[in-house]
Amino acid sequence: MPIKLKDLPRIRYNMPGNAACPGCPETMGMRYVKMALGDNVVMVIPAGCSSVIQGINPKSGMNFPILNIVFAAAASAAAGMKAAFEELGRDDVQVVVWAGDGGTGDIGFQALSGAAERNDDIIYICVDNEAYMNTGIQRSSLTPYGAWTTTTWTGKTEHKKNIPLIMIAHDVPYVATASVGYPQDFIEKLRKAASIRGFKYVHLHAPCPVGWRFDPGLTPHVAQLAVKTGLWPLFEYERGKFRVSSFSRMYRKPEKRAPIEEYLKLQGRYKGAGPEVVKELESYVNRLWEWIELLEKSMSPSTTAKKLVSKT
Repeated sequence: MPIKLKDLPRIRYNMPGNAACPGCPETMGMRYVKMALGDNVVMVIPAGCSSVIQGINPKSGMNFPILNIVFAAAASAAAGMKAAFEELGRDDVQVVVWAGDGGTGDIGFQALSGAAERNDDIIYICVDNEAYMNTGIQRSSLTPYGAWTTTTWTGKTEHKKNIPLIMIAHDVPYVATASVGYPQDFIEKLRKAASIRGFKYVHLHAPCPVGWRFDPGLTPHVAQLAVKTGLWPLFEYERGKFRVSSFSRMYRKPEKRAPIEEYLKLQGRYKGAGPEVVKELESYVNRLWEWIELLEKSMSPSTTAKKLVSKT
């Protein structure tokens, strides 16, 4: 059955006094994690905005257990924690990594890839705000083309590293993309991930009002526009089967997508971006969806069934 927001718990997971910026997508996302998975969750958080949001004051931060860990060790620390819980007979505890794009695609990628290769039974969530926001808005490998950061002040000249496709190439049980603008989709995917044994990876798009330079009241709207322009496809891969999520299906064709200019004009990080940036991003979106169509054709349930029949 489709998830209805009115049926989700209303417990205050983000405690008063935390250090989150107005409109912070990470506090939104962490709240959805607890709504999805309940109380038997332990979060492993490397350095980043969420480690600051949590704070050191026991009267502030997040209302659930958290292990703070160094940038490069989040996935390996989570794997060890999960093994420890299993040794204690606590198979019911979900160990969840909550790491930024820098801690995932750059500094922490070695540990991430290792945990995926070992098929460690954890859920790894990349909270992608597309830069190193906590240390002053420096570019990461997941910063998109043309975006301003303090280290790409004329606009980044490379496209995002596509971590979800890289994780699919690891042949792990489950990979999904999600967005803070579509909480039902995110919650549904987290619950599915929790039901699967082995390594699960969820890549959450999290527009940052401070680093992206937009009105804090527009966080959900900006997140939804990323999906509607086709720049952020929502999909999931489960045990060799690939499908586009319902919220993204209508945007697979260019004529159905919102104009990329509509998305960029809300963000100060694209201030002054010329038509060549828009054209390059449109080309990128088309290439991205070509990859998705290839994955759909080769990994659809019907194709998988045909492959099994041919083998027998």
